Amino acid sequence: MLRDEPQFARLFIGQSLSVVGDRVSFVAVPFAVLSVGGSASDVGLLAAASLAPMLLFALVGGVWADRFPRHRIMLVSDLVRFAVQGLAAVLLLTGVAEVRHLVLLMIVFGTADAFFMPAATGLVPLLVGADRLREANALRGFVQSAGLVIGPAVAGVLVAAAGPGGALAVDALTFAVSAAFLARLTPRDVAPGTTQATPGGRFLQELRAGWTQVRSRTWVWSGMAAISVYHVVVLPSVFVLGPVLAEREWGGAAGWAIVTAGFGIGSVVGDVCAYRLKVRHPMALAAAALAVASCQAVIIGSGAPVAVIAVLEAVTGVAVSLFFVIWETALQTHIPEAALSRVSSYDYLLSTGLMPLGLALAGPVSDSLGVRPTLYAMTVIGVPAALALLCVPAVRRLPARASATTGGGDSVRDAPEVGVA
Repeated sequence: MLRDEPQFARLFIGQSLSVVGDRVSFVAVPFAVLSVGGSASDVGLLAAASLAPMLLFALVGGVWADRFPRHRIMLVSDLVRFAVQGLAAVLLLTGVAEVRHLVLLMIVFGTADAFFMPAATGLVPLLVGADRLREANALRGFVQSAGLVIGPAVAGVLVAAAGPGGALAVDALTFAVSAAFLARLTPRDVAPGTTQATPGGRFLQELRAGWTQVRSRTWVWSGMAAISVYHVVVLPSVFVLGPVLAEREWGGAAGWAIVTAGFGIGSVVGDVCAYRLKVRHPMALAAAALAVASCQAVIIGSGAPVAVIAVLEAVTGVAVSLFFVIWETALQTHIPEAALSRVSSYDYLLSTGLMPLGLALAGPVSDSLGVRPTLYAMTVIGVPAALALLCVPAVRRLPARASATTGGGDSVRDAPEVGVA
């Protein structure tokens, strides 16, 4: 595919390096905080600082990405993140960094992310044909999943050899490389449509037009609701309670590394499956996959040996990759190009933007109920929410291909049956 789609190939190469850099940063930032005398609470504060701007700026980013060239917004975002990580590296390497400096820089970093993500979702359909969207999203997901395996290993070497500052310097360079590839992109123009945002237009009016695209499609708003439950209820089991249980019962970081590596390998397998698999009604498969993915909490709290938990987490990794590739492809296929970034901005607002709420509540709830009961409760909430999505007729019947009525609400025609490629 990369040979056939040279514009997407440029995006893919640039983003591949940037994703590895992000995974390096994910490991390096906590060590950076601790290296300047920060506490565990400060580590959590930095994580919240990088995610909270999504609540404030995701919708703005969506409107802007439907107004202006999406690859230009991504280019500026990459340059801002290059500057942020570069400055953080300099402060750490020169020994003058403080926690407050890192918090401010992470807020700027998260703001750039809030503009980048809706633009990225909207850009892919302008680089590849409609029949290659699923393959393109699977390749993007493959890079994300491979980064889960490669990034921490690279980060460990960099932090050991050059310290957290050196690791962040490498991350900064990956953003510079990504920006260079984005500068060379020449995507086609967005197809004209009545919902297209225009420079100088009224922001709230354009935002409402994007929301109309969401609420007029049952499969979209119900999908966003299920994704929100997954991010707010289920994922804290991985980011907060999993490490706590690993420290208490699995021998610490080594046990947790085995489990996360298992999930990463499963995610890679899931992306390969998503690249190859074609089904008539993909959102039905996606909803079932989300139910499997929502079992992560009960698996982590099962008390099984670490090796068994890692294998089961690999299964959930397959499901997570399948869901998100299918979900992004469905949005790009059935939402008008002129409103796609605004629709995706609501998606990011309700998922990534709300995730800090779940991260903040997971600890106090587990202190009251216990770690294992909290993990079980997460699954009791998450799995039924995903199964409820599967029960929505508009979700089960959504075809793989766009139809003449896609621009409206839930009315769709059946797509021709296809098999496995």
